[in-house]
Amino acid sequence: MPSVSRRYATGERRFERPSGVVSEELRAPVVLMVSGGADSTALLVLAATSTLDIDDGRGRARIARERLHVLHVNHQLRGLDAQEDEEFVQALAERYGIPCTVKRADVAALVAQQGADGNAENTGREIRYAEAVRLANELSAQMGTPRSAARIVTAHTANDRAETFFMNAIKGAGPAGLSSIPRRRNRIVRPLLEKTHRELCDFLRMRGIVWREDATNDDTRYLRAFVRHEVMPVVERRNPRVTASLSTTCDILSDEDSYLHAQAARTLRDLTRRSAEGMRALDAERLAACDVVIARRVVRQAIMAVCPATRLEARHVEAVLRLVAAGRGSQALPLAVDARVEYGLLFLRSHDVGEKLEGSWLEVPGDIQLLGGRRLRTRIISFDDADDAEGLARAHGSEWGGSSVLLDAYACGVDPTTGGQLWVDAPTQGEVLCPLGMHGQSKLLSDLLNEAKIPAPDRVGVPVVHAGPRGQVLWVAGVRADERARVTKATRVALELTLANEWE
Repeated sequence: MPSVSRRYATGERRFERPSGVVSEELRAPVVLMVSGGADSTALLVLAATSTLDIDDGRGRARIARERLHVLHVNHQLRGLDAQEDEEFVQALAERYGIPCTVKRADVAALVAQQGADGNAENTGREIRYAEAVRLANELSAQMGTPRSAARIVTAHTANDRAETFFMNAIKGAGPAGLSSIPRRRNRIVRPLLEKTHRELCDFLRMRGIVWREDATNDDTRYLRAFVRHEVMPVVERRNPRVTASLSTTCDILSDEDSYLHAQAARTLRDLTRRSAEGMRALDAERLAACDVVIARRVVRQAIMAVCPATRLEARHVEAVLRLVAAGRGSQALPLAVDARVEYGLLFLRSHDVGEKLEGSWLEVPGDIQLLGGRRLRTRIISFDDADDAEGLARAHGSEWGGSSVLLDAYACGVDPTTGGQLWVDAPTQGEVLCPLGMHGQSKLLSDLLNEAKIPAPDRVGVPVVHAGPRGQVLWVAGVRADERARVTKATRVALELTLANEWE
């Protein structure tokens, strides 16, 4: 990689930094996604010779040449033309002294594997961005900069933004879709959204630079080509400035969408009552009382948290809201996600989780890992003769909200001097315990879980601590301890059991 001294254009804002200190953001890699078409060719030339705003706090500024890296993805869909595109991009990058990475992907084969749901445009886009992320991460590691400081730069223009607006309107979309292409999403930035395709072509002609043309851009069987060649000319006859007008509209919609997204995220946190891997439980009554514009977004965000790969449509969200309004019922959603309203909660679950807890030994003192990133920990606590053991145990349980409990070590079969072992397993059909507070009366474990309003699908993941594989129940973790193991006035050594997230 050539070493190029950094230059600052006249009038460019320059930050004063301590001698010898270079901001990580100004050293981080900048990946240019270049196909060889006019727009991406102009992007490469501008990045190498002029100024761009890549949203790093400097506004329009030169990008140090050593930060630049070109990425070209060959979809192998157009035979010799695709090979010539690849060679063109490599030669152009070499001309400006910028390293170039080429990724070849058999998009046609991948689409065939997807069957009826296959789409060459979507598959190609997913591959391009996945490769850009991989390359940005790899270069960040090489340069010793944070991944978040890297930039992935695309050549989307005002025309692309207007076309995407109409494409999403044709398919049916909400504010997020109609806000079209955002100026920035995480590390992906689009500094040419203010430019039109014609302006970039004129720029290249003035420089005497050629570019590649993709014949599929004229194939109106593809939705974008249909909008570009059939829809936009008709609209432009009515309003020649429609591209600029739609860009302003998209900015407004994007800002409003971001605001509503943040409001919905806060509401989701407020309404969440239980959370585990592949599961969210929301307060259904409070959700039903929300404004529908927020309720829709809360449901969408919760489902995406449960299963990020799911393909949601408006009808799926509306179906869930009908369950919430009714106060009961269930609904299957795409990619094996279930929605169910019971016990006053909206439960959203992915079928990919919900494994049954496997029985295992728990050392005292010690800990074991459970499902959903939780841990069950044990330790021995000694009381002085002057301590009120019963009062301390009650205060401990109250402080921890049921997620930790103090029990009599000897009643649990644990010798404080040598330690011991307990058995942890999922609830067993017909199992009985004497719940704390019921003065020795017995109860079926299934009835206790029902009273605790734990839905049947979640019960297989509830840890039950026993004195041994066939011993009595000591604690239904997070629910209730057994009366026979409780701390009494005579207790001098207690066993602490704690159910916590792995990071706590």
